[in-house]
Amino acid sequence: MSAEKEIRGLRLSLPATSANLGSGFDAVGLALSMRLTMDARAAVAFQIEATGRDAALCGVLEHNLILDTYRDLLAAAGRKELPLHLKLHNEIPLGMGCGSSAAALLAGVALADHFGGLRLGDEGIVAEACRREGHPDNVAACWYGGFTVSAQDGDAVKVASFGVDVAKTGAWEMLLAVQPTSLATKQARALLPETYSKADAIFNVQRASLLVAAFAQARLDLLKTAMQDRMHQPYRAGACPLLERLVPLMDEPEVAGVALSGAGPSVLVFLAAGTTVLEAETRIQGLVGPEVELLPLRIGVGVERTVL
Repeated sequence: MSAEKEIRGLRLSLPATSANLGSGFDAVGLALSMRLTMDARAAVAFQIEATGRDAALCGVLEHNLILDTYRDLLAAAGRKELPLHLKLHNEIPLGMGCGSSAAALLAGVALADHFGGLRLGDEGIVAEACRREGHPDNVAACWYGGFTVSAQDGDAVKVASFGVDVAKTGAWEMLLAVQPTSLATKQARALLPETYSKADAIFNVQRASLLVAAFAQARLDLLKTAMQDRMHQPYRAGACPLLERLVPLMDEPEVAGVALSGAGPSVLVFLAAGTTVLEAETRIQGLVGPEVELLPLRIGVGVERTVL
């Protein structure tokens, strides 16, 4: 790589994601229409200009997941650390089960790949981010977009992606209910049991299989059954109070499906065909109260990269 190419900037845009979607625990992910966007350029010293949601946290240089990942990967590869000026705009709620860590990890790996000339390619970038995240569901959906099914196979990550155009689900509308307080993924995982009964395992295998078919065939009508879960949501309900309030909506014709977004505490509600966002917002706000933020969303596209 020439010196000229080494200092060319990079523009990245990465989506928020929702993993699990009920039955697809640690296997499925969905890109959302909220995004993290940034312009990165070589600089004399590290600097971040942050705007948007949680801008103060995103703009901190120390313990910044994007920069820490960038620096660590370059050091591991024996490459020189090039200081960067990041100009970023964030729409993704932090610590709310919306894949903010997956987007940050992928951004850091992509920056190291670009400015360090690592030539990882898409599969290498995703595998490295998955290794750091510990599970592939959010990472795969963030990078490839649409609806993804992923599995760790040793050091490799196998991904099947149902893009928005392929699945014909781009018009599906959702509302994300976001409570004021966050929940760390590590804390949410600590609530899960070590073993499950045969009956619960079969219950989830059936519904996770149906969930994949629902997105592959754009069958919104299948989500009520496909998003039922016995592996993680019942154990996390105590730490995610919105779930208990909103799961009963699964019995109403205006709603297609309800699930924790990732490990929570946010809850993702799929609207049934013919239900308007305003109708759903009015119904949900009456259940959760005015302190809960409701974000209208659609299925998002994957990473967008532009050399500046």
